[in-house]
Amino acid sequence: MLLTGYHKEIFNPTCNSLFQSVHCIAYLDEDIGEVLPYLNAELGGDTYIKDPPSVTFKANGKLITVHAKKIAVNALKNEAEAHAMLEWLKEEINRAWDNRTAIQPKYDGAAKPHILEIYKLLPGTNCRKCGQPTCMMFSSLAVDGIKGQGDCPSLTPEDAEKLRKYLDRFSRGAT
Repeated sequence: MLLTGYHKEIFNPTCNSLFQSVHCIAYLDEDIGEVLPYLNAELGGDTYIKDPPSVTFKANGKLITVHAKKIAVNALKNEAEAHAMLEWLKEEINRAWDNRTAIQPKYDGAAKPHILEIYKLLPGTNCRKCGQPTCMMFSSLAVDGIKGQGDCPSLTPEDAEKLRKYLDRFSRGAT
């Protein structure tokens, strides 16, 4: 077992006092920097930084950054959800550490679709039928997986299929 414990700090976001969510920072009892490339491989990190080491990924609608000595999680409902998320992360960290000989470490983040490539596949009409003011805004949301081919009513079936194929190349587990 690599990580035995942590203590957490829960706070309201300072950027907007109207937010209903809380943020959490867990200060780790051990330095877990060595496990981060294995955790990145297992959890599909969006961003991996080598020095100082950290991995950032999304899980259950939360943005999570794991550093060598702390974990930051945003948009939590309450302290109970923070505790559950941290316990899950503790298990994942220890599982990755215990299985590191069978895991190929990953020292980079996940590939992401390019906003302009998505934009080229859209009609370019800025019709707002998708709920966004422009096709470029739709494209920026598609980069993060928030929008997809089924969310643009103006796409022809052929163009929707092209967009699906393009976005599928960046899905978790794609080769």
